Amino acid sequence: MRIDLHTHSTASDGTDSPAELVAAAARAGLDTVALTDHDTTAGWADAAAALPPGLRLVRGAELSCLSPDGRGGECTVHLLAYLFDPEAGAVVRTHEKSRAERRIRLRRIAERMAADGLPVDPDALLDGVPAGVTPGRPHLATVLVRAGVVSTVDEAFARYLNDRGRYYIPSNRTPVLDALAMVTASGGVSVLAHAFAHRRGPTVTAEVIAELAAAGLDGIEVDHPDHDPADRQRLRGLAADLDLLTTGSSDYHGSNKTVRLGQETTDPQMLDAIAERATGAPVLSA
Repeated sequence: MRIDLHTHSTASDGTDSPAELVAAAARAGLDTVALTDHDTTAGWADAAAALPPGLRLVRGAELSCLSPDGRGGECTVHLLAYLFDPEAGAVVRTHEKSRAERRIRLRRIAERMAADGLPVDPDALLDGVPAGVTPGRPHLATVLVRAGVVSTVDEAFARYLNDRGRYYIPSNRTPVLDALAMVTASGGVSVLAHAFAHRRGPTVTAEVIAELAAAGLDGIEVDHPDHDPADRQRLRGLAADLDLLTTGSSDYHGSNKTVRLGQETTDPQMLDAIAERATGAPVLSA
């Protein structure tokens, strides 16, 4: 059984619509796929309506959070929240706030780039992006590709949009302990995404992960394209020590990234454990 628990659609920063995503998952030979767009559940209904026979859907979201880094500072962490109640008040409020702040941030980045002469129109950047869709830097990267400034989204991030670059603006993020409490209260299950993906930027220490586990974290995403073998070994050992679930996922974004659906997968027993713990929403089948 092949299970991929971390993917993105056009409801956030992927390039496949939710319907296209589940169709692609079926073609890739997956048995289960999770839709985990950034700070939104806008793609859930379309993905469920288009679910092909033989494929199960885990509905979720990826939450951008602020956490102590374990070294005296702070950094961004991402929580994969699975099978929570999308109508829970705290979920709705947090997602609406996050989407609004992302739009403001993206416009400010675009304004900086335009001031330097890059072919970016801040006023037109988010034209056609519905209110329920979560915008992100890949939207801006796509503009740079279309303008011929760069050849790929990866090149846009390497040259202009990374966290260490001239145009970086920190995002407003939910404190991670608040996010954990929200996921738990809404009947969901929380998994820390790509925790040791060091090339993305600052990461938390093992001590911080232990603190998050004590605060209600359910699992760690171990098998991820941005984790090397040493990272995976450390995280798997940490999960065993802390009695955390372990998952594997592609973090698929369509053509915005080179990873393939099902490039990394989750053990079926781990998905069973997630489904057993969750009380907010069921795993769907066609």
